[in-house]
Amino acid sequence: MGTTYARAVRPDVTPGPDCVPTFDPLLGAPNRKERVMKATTDEMVSAKLPLADRDYCADKLLKHRSCRADVFPFLYKCHHEKHEYMTCEFEDYVLRMKEYERERRLLERQKRLDGAA
Repeated sequence: MGTTYARAVRPDVTPGPDCVPTFDPLLGAPNRKERVMKATTDEMVSAKLPLADRDYCADKLLKHRSCRADVFPFLYKCHHEKHEYMTCEFEDYVLRMKEYERERRLLERQKRLDGAA
């Protein structure tokens, strides 16, 4: 995506990797739903999930891990749970990239409007 180059060349309109959204989440999308975590913090701590895996797909990862523990050594029986988890991770990645691109475009728009005024 070239974010390192973009931050070096245009830091005023490129959101950082850990920035919080600065615009209204319903701007341009009034039917947008807020994302919620389905797995609780206690469940993730008791399952000893690493911090990198504690995301919106943690509930599917917990199902996959419990399936693997139940059917070991026949791990092929957990293919459906693994597929659900991998699909959730991919969709989460796509959604994060869309959020980044939305923030970048709104920052460019704000800069353009401020320059015109």
